[in-house]
Amino acid sequence: MELGIKNKIALVTGSSRGIGKSCALSLAKEKVKVVICGRNQNTLNNTLDEIKVFSPQSIAIKSDITNISSLSSLTEEITNKLGPIEILVNNVGGSVKREGVEGTEIKDLNKAFELNIDPTLKLMQLVIPKMKSNNWGRIINISSVYGRELGGNLSYMTAKAALNSITKHAAVDLAKYGVLINAVAPGPVAHPGGGWEKFQNENKKDIVDQFIKENLPIGKFGWPEPVGDLVTFLASQNSGFLTGTCINIDGGWSRSIN
Repeated sequence: MELGIKNKIALVTGSSRGIGKSCALSLAKEKVKVVICGRNQNTLNNTLDEIKVFSPQSIAIKSDITNISSLSSLTEEITNKLGPIEILVNNVGGSVKREGVEGTEIKDLNKAFELNIDPTLKLMQLVIPKMKSNNWGRIINISSVYGRELGGNLSYMTAKAALNSITKHAAVDLAKYGVLINAVAPGPVAHPGGGWEKFQNENKKDIVDQFIKENLPIGKFGWPEPVGDLVTFLASQNSGFLTGTCINIDGGWSRSIN
C-alpha cells in the first residue's frame, strides 16, 4: 500500500525504545525523514542506526521533552536541519504514583499532567501554525486504554483522559486546515524495559497465564510493531477522512463499546 508520505518530516518523542521506536521505524520504512529524541545518547545512536537503514536522512537529538522551555529550540533545530515538522507523534508519558483517590495528592496529579499533557500540548502549539499554512499536517497522540475506561491509577487515567479530550478538541478546530489529529490507545504492550515486560518477569508463569486468560481474548501480550504501523497509517495520506478519534489497539482488552 502506498501511503504517500515519502520525504515528509516527522518528530517522534520518546522514540529511542519501545512503542516510540516502533513508530519511528515504521515511518522510516515509508521513507519519512524521522527525528527521534530521548535522554540517553547511546540508546538514541543505536536506534538511529536501525532507522537509517530505511531513511538515511533521519536524525537523533538528545532532548528531555518534559523540559518545556527547551521545546521551542528543539523544533527550531529540526526546522533548520530538515524543514518544518509535518508529522508529530507525541509518545512521552507514563505513571507518576500508583494510587487511588485517597492516596493521590494534588502534587501527584500535577506531576502526571506535567509528564503526559504539558509536552504534548506545547509541541502541538509549536507545530500547528506551519501545518495550517501548508494545509497539511498529522498529529498522533499516544494515549492508553486507561484513558478510556477504568484501570491503572487515578493520576494516569485522568491525564490520559485529558489527552483524549485535547485530541478531540484540537481535531475539530483544525480539520478545515487539513491538519488531522488522532489518538492511539494501546493496551498491554510488552517491550524491553517496559512495565508489562516487568510484570511478566516478576510474576510466576501461572499468574501471568491467568492474567492473559482473564484479560486478553487474543491470548497474548501485545508488541510494539502493530502500534507503530497504526500510527504510520494515521500519519499517511490514506487517513484523509479520519480525525478526532481514539483507536484502541489492545488485543480485545477493553470492554466498553464506545
